[in-house]
Amino acid sequence: QLQLVESGGGLVQPGGSLRLSCAASKFTFDNYAIGWFRQAPGKEREGVLCIHASGSSFNYADSVKGRFTISRDNTKNTVYLQMTSLQPEDTAIYFCAARYSACSSFYARYDSWGQGTQVTVSS
Repeated sequence: QLQLVESGGGLVQPGGSLRLSCAASKFTFDNYAIGWFRQAPGKEREGVLCIHASGSSFNYADSVKGRFTISRDNTKNTVYLQMTSLQPEDTAIYFCAARYSACSSFYARYDSWGQGTQVTVSS
């Protein structure tokens, strides 16, 4: 039942960086796991990274390992996705989603979704 809003997307050159934000409006935000997902045209939605309510991270995609990191600031009800060394293959709409306490391997188990923010990696 969280209201989620993503921001921070845009156009970046290959090798560049972006930081996405997912802001939530609920005082119990710290009890929720927040995941980042992405969907490119013609492709299935895939998980990127998630952060448990405990603050530990959960990995979905090996393709972003070592390049993307996830963090949360519970005082601001915000989760961040720091993306570095961006590649054209990272171009997609990025969504954040929430479920209670723990990340899930299945995106269908997330209850709340934001509207998405576009990330385009191109020269």
